[in-house]
Amino acid sequence: MTYANDVPRTTVADAELASELRMGVMRLARRLRQQRTESGLTLTQLSALGTLNRQGPCTPGELAALERVQPPSMTRVLAHLEERGLVTRTAHPSDRRQVLVSLTAAAHELITADRKRREAWLVAHLTDLDTDERELLREAVPLLERLAAAR
Repeated sequence: MTYANDVPRTTVADAELASELRMGVMRLARRLRQQRTESGLTLTQLSALGTLNRQGPCTPGELAALERVQPPSMTRVLAHLEERGLVTRTAHPSDRRQVLVSLTAAAHELITADRKRREAWLVAHLTDLDTDERELLREAVPLLERLAAAR
């Protein structure tokens, strides 16, 4: 079935869902960002640390590609993180022209403290939901992950 302007009903319903989902996810992300540990780092720098934490050591070029930024931008991000003692550079084991960037113990501590603080906020507010609502969110997590991974 279509509306008068020939837009299929599922398209209109999907557009409404997309709008509602976008707003809800953005508000939740904003609230979680507000719970971050004060580190003095930008979101780009924190994102690079998070990617290194998930992926492990990688070259600056690989990290730039994973973060979807230009290599010169990543060079500046890494210089700042290195200056703060959060990353180290080591020789690449098989390509002497390259270096590998790794997290330091201080970076792991910062990431852990930051995650604990945000998760504590989320846990405290999940208790405001009833059991069925929490289960519905649990079932939605894989779907949100699939959407986040879409290209």
